[in-house]
Amino acid sequence: MSVRVTGRGHAAVVEIGGHDVSRELAAYSLAHRAGDVPRMVIELSPKSTATGVFEGLAHVVIGDPPDPGPAAAAFLTAISPAELEKAVLARHDLMDGSPHELTRAMLALLRQWALGQWDGLETEDGE
Repeated sequence: MSVRVTGRGHAAVVEIGGHDVSRELAAYSLAHRAGDVPRMVIELSPKSTATGVFEGLAHVVIGDPPDPGPAAAAFLTAISPAELEKAVLARHDLMDGSPHELTRAMLALLRQWALGQWDGLETEDGE
C-alpha cells in the first residue's frame, strides 16, 4: 500500500493508497531500518469517522496509552521537600492570599519543574 506524508508547517498531509486520512489521525510515526520494510503506525482520532477499506498485509498492534502514574511517582520521589518549600515561598507571584494558596503554588511549581522550567533552581550537584 502506498503511503505519502507531506509536511505543511507544524502539520502534515498523510495519504494512504491515495486517500487523505489526515483529519482522521491523532498521531502517526514512521520508522525504517535499512534492509527492512518501512513501518508506519497510525493512531485514529477519537472523533474519527473513518470507514475506509484496507486490503493487504499489515502488522497490527493494539495498545493503550502509557500509564502516567509510574513516571509521576518517580518525578515526585526525586523532589526535595525542602527545595520545593524554599522555591515556593520565594515565588511571591504564585501566592495571592486566597484559600489553599500554598498548595496551588506548589502544584504550579511542580508542573513547571515537570516541564523542565527550573527557573534557577540549583540541583544537588550544584548545576
